Amino acid sequence: MADEQPSDKHATWGAKRWSFSAGYMPTASTGREPDFTSRDELCLLNASPSTACAEVTVHHEDGDPVGPYRIEVGAGRVRHVRINDLIDPEAVPLGVPYGLTVVSDVPVVIQLRHLDTRQAALGVAVSSGIPESR
Repeated sequence: MADEQPSDKHATWGAKRWSFSAGYMPTASTGREPDFTSRDELCLLNASPSTACAEVTVHHEDGDPVGPYRIEVGAGRVRHVRINDLIDPEAVPLGVPYGLTVVSDVPVVIQLRHLDTRQAALGVAVSSGIPESR
């Protein structure tokens, strides 16, 4: 079964445009890096039979939007991308709130996962974004 290609019925799962308003990466972390670095991660699911090309734009409280950051997700695959690793065209700053918009050329499902390791008891939260309504 692992050899099977994603079926066309999955091609419509998700949306092409997403918005996330609750981004924040703490400046402090505990434990070894990179496993225990405080971070946010975009978790993208591409259930379609085509590679997804997504463009991320970061929105700030007191600055112009920055982007696009380009992310590819293979057909029938999932990809987790640390926001901390988005550095081109500009690193996303730590310790300040931000929002994201994501535009993909095929429908994808996206969540934003937050990992806060400032204390020994790790804090994890998952935010569902707002997909563009059809």
